[in-house]
Amino acid sequence: MLSHRLRKILNTSPAGKRILRSRWAGFIARSSHTPLETHKIDYPPTRPSAHTDTYFGTTIADPYRWLEDDNSAATKAWVEAQNNVTRAYLANIPYRSQLLTRLKQLVDYPKYSSPLRKNGDLFFCKNNGLQNQAVLYMQKGVDGSPEVLIDPNTFSSDGAISLTSFNLSRDNRYAVYGRTAIPGSDWVDLYVMEIATRRILPDSIHWVKFTGAAWSGDGFYYSRYPAPPHQAELTAPNEHHKVYYHQLGTDSSQDTLVYEDKAHPTFRAMVTTTEDERFAFLTITDKDRMGNALYFRDESRVEKRFIPIVTGITDETIGVLDNVEDKFLLFTTQNATNGRIVLYDPLHPKEKDWKTIIPASKEPMCYPSTVGNKLVLTTLKDAVMHVNIYDREGRWEHEIALPGHGTVSGFRGCKQATDLFYVFSTFNSPPTLFRYDLVTRETTLFHAPDVPGFHPASYETKQVFCRSKDGTRIPMFLTYKKGLKRDGMNPTLLHGYGGFGVALLPTFDTSRIVWLEQGGIYAQVNLRGGGEYGSTWHQYGAKMHKQNVFDDCIAAAKWLIKQRYTSSEKLALHGSSNGGLLVGAVVNQQPGLFQAAIPEAGMMDMLRFQKFTVGAAYIVEYGTSDHKAQFRYLRRYSPLHNIRKGVDYPAILVTTADHDDRVVPAHSFKYTATLQANASHTRPVLIRIETNSGHGSSNLTKGLEETADVYAFLFYNLGVTPHFTP
Repeated sequence: MLSHRLRKILNTSPAGKRILRSRWAGFIARSSHTPLETHKIDYPPTRPSAHTDTYFGTTIADPYRWLEDDNSAATKAWVEAQNNVTRAYLANIPYRSQLLTRLKQLVDYPKYSSPLRKNGDLFFCKNNGLQNQAVLYMQKGVDGSPEVLIDPNTFSSDGAISLTSFNLSRDNRYAVYGRTAIPGSDWVDLYVMEIATRRILPDSIHWVKFTGAAWSGDGFYYSRYPAPPHQAELTAPNEHHKVYYHQLGTDSSQDTLVYEDKAHPTFRAMVTTTEDERFAFLTITDKDRMGNALYFRDESRVEKRFIPIVTGITDETIGVLDNVEDKFLLFTTQNATNGRIVLYDPLHPKEKDWKTIIPASKEPMCYPSTVGNKLVLTTLKDAVMHVNIYDREGRWEHEIALPGHGTVSGFRGCKQATDLFYVFSTFNSPPTLFRYDLVTRETTLFHAPDVPGFHPASYETKQVFCRSKDGTRIPMFLTYKKGLKRDGMNPTLLHGYGGFGVALLPTFDTSRIVWLEQGGIYAQVNLRGGGEYGSTWHQYGAKMHKQNVFDDCIAAAKWLIKQRYTSSEKLALHGSSNGGLLVGAVVNQQPGLFQAAIPEAGMMDMLRFQKFTVGAAYIVEYGTSDHKAQFRYLRRYSPLHNIRKGVDYPAILVTTADHDDRVVPAHSFKYTATLQANASHTRPVLIRIETNSGHGSSNLTKGLEETADVYAFLFYNLGVTPHFTP
């Protein structure tokens, strides 16, 4: 289908008509089919109601409010009807099963996490290939034989229950591990294992969310919410986060309450401890600020009062890296938007007395850590990672030479460690495991993966820059087959996020290979709102600056078209969660810019997101409709509230899941219903609702099936027929 822009040019002159008709004929000739005729799609009727809300004198209709009740018979019937329509549509795409087969082939190879070495033992996760969940292994030293410690595939018959955390006691005698309580949701149950015997102790804790387990003595700290109301486990607001201490061998009902704040129900609190378990640190965050408060207490003392390091919650963050005897190494953005590392002395607690260990630089710090007697500092330069080693006094020693411009993770270890492990990957090279010797400064290959039928040398990645509406320089990575022709005819998938200070970096994804093999371009844009250039970059894409994120994305799409990498007829937009919000907002503002769009688990109702589960925590990023000026700003871009009647929207496949309690599926339900009621229907508007899953697929099988459906939808609506080598 021609975009509005092409239609306008086509009608300008006879010469323009001849040129563009010729180009359009060429496009059709290169496509072996035309998209499914959408007027034949019989969308399920969605009953509108007369419900309205009034915000500061402005009345807002919410005709599909009833879809917020995920337990009602009407909503369940609607979900089933929508899934039936979507399944029927996808079933008519002839190569859908071939896509799934190819995805399974590509992912079927052993995948390892970066090992953690503690007290001579190595702990790591491994997926043999097509296992629904990675298995946790333990081995004695680098040369020992791996033994299965926890296999999450045994947790449930469908493999939808995952291992969420694993925290060892100081002597490796016990471990607290978490497993999802409801498949796909953020609710977690905690259990305790005796490592030597693999015995699961009677200790168990429920209704845990957003916490680790921090060992101290014969027990551990953790955080939990009060049990939610029955049948509202996945929608009710999560408030009154509390910190408890659990003593091994006791019932959780006897756990000691360590911290709560009844006056601030949206506060979120968590306790961590140092490796020697001498100090405990209490971190508190709130919905209105990007930073946190920080307290500590000495566990060796009888009087265990938490002493403040930073009391007020502002937009500056502060966290503990390690203790140096009775002092603390802290990472903070206070007076350093890109971060700095300081030494804090409890006897001289004022900020003016903090000793700078590593000062702030032009590049933002990310994921600083301590291993052995070293500081490992990762920085970002134009969304590319660099890793440097410092001593504990902040003296630079060495840069770890990475194999290329990519993403690195790992760098965990205890104070006695003499080496560390890390994983490196790029867009076209799979995660490779390396071992780094802290004494000799030598890096050796520990494990190299072998992706079946994939040849990294056949692809290339390059970084480009475009200018946003206000002139801001926006980075973007492009990955594609070598020898690409810039003729405007390449199917292109533009992916963005732009929020919460999250940096989108060059990482590998086997599912992406399917797109690249068919001549597709994968474009990943680093929008404002992310963390690629530090906290300032983040703030320029948050709250009353959110439109910058959408402008950046639109600029990236137009740059790809202008540079003839693609065209509107071959361009698709994808984003998940906050990125789903991005897709919804951009498609509303520039519907003719894209041929297809995939908003995944998106924040679509920006006037009510704070009403559900942990939604109040997102106020720091977006603002709230409870504030007059912020309401007006949110109303201007909220995807649900800016859908227009009769607009020729791109082909849209909304994806969500029934157990998503981070961004509740009601966002996607109401958005889809509104689109189906108002769009011109020249292209499909469908929703795919996964069952027994959440904010991200609950197991590998579900993830592969969803990816196959998404790619089938995209290829079909971009006019591309994939070809598979036997």
